[in-house]
Amino acid sequence: MRSKANQALNFKVLLLGIFLAFLLLFVVRSSLSLSKENPSPMSKTPLPKASNVKTNAEAEAEAANCSPTCTKIPRSLAQALIHYSTSTITPQQTLKEISVSARVLEKKAPCNFLVFGLGHDSLMWSTLNYGGRTIFLEEDEAWIEQIRRRFPMLESYHVTYDSKVNQAENLMDVGKGPECTAIGDPKYSMCQLALKGLPAEVYDIKWDLIMVDAPTGYYEEAPGRMTAIYTAGMMARNREDGDTDVFVHDVNREVEDNFSKAFLCEGYMKKQEGRIRHFNIPSHRDGLERPFCPE
Repeated sequence: MRSKANQALNFKVLLLGIFLAFLLLFVVRSSLSLSKENPSPMSKTPLPKASNVKTNAEAEAEAANCSPTCTKIPRSLAQALIHYSTSTITPQQTLKEISVSARVLEKKAPCNFLVFGLGHDSLMWSTLNYGGRTIFLEEDEAWIEQIRRRFPMLESYHVTYDSKVNQAENLMDVGKGPECTAIGDPKYSMCQLALKGLPAEVYDIKWDLIMVDAPTGYYEEAPGRMTAIYTAGMMARNREDGDTDVFVHDVNREVEDNFSKAFLCEGYMKKQEGRIRHFNIPSHRDGLERPFCPE
């Protein structure tokens, strides 16, 4: 019992530390911006004395409305800090697993971040990508509505999957065919593994990070993550330039293990920590001749 309590306490301490680090970075950036936009008084031409006079009402209104360079903590960051410091529910990922993605986010945020799955950690991911765009794709409509009532600021969409875990072996064979290794937009792919019914913006945005932590995949009739993993890899390859960091959770399971190695490629794997793997996949449309997986 003490071990579990200590683990929960350590998780909150680390999470608060991450948030405070991002908050400090936000304040420093805002302060630098303020100093650039407001040079020292010696370099300014003095204004007439009357123009500097403000009524109490004007001063109060100005304070309430906070200028664009104000360093007041954003409301979304405040909500996240309060939520995670008071919540008794912890995300499914461990401290070390979360840290793998958080370190990449620290370097790339604000960025475009696509997450397959919507859960107790969603507010955290959105907050760590403050100023960027984070989209969550979820299979359970009732769960989406529940999360939206609590956190209306999160951008989430309902998606459906027509695959099942018990089809994984057959889909692995299908994925080796030329229609599945050809580089192109998954929306128009002829590959059975490609997800074609996602919201339009999911195909249009150039994703910097993609996390696959859904759909459900722990029983035979569940949708499984075969198509999500494949589609994430093809989105990364199909971007015009640059690279995409892809994370897959629950790689202790057979489907996540085999499909991440096959379609995100062991040669692109940067790190595994516990049940999460980190891959960095370069564009395959940058003019260089690349094999589907590096040799």
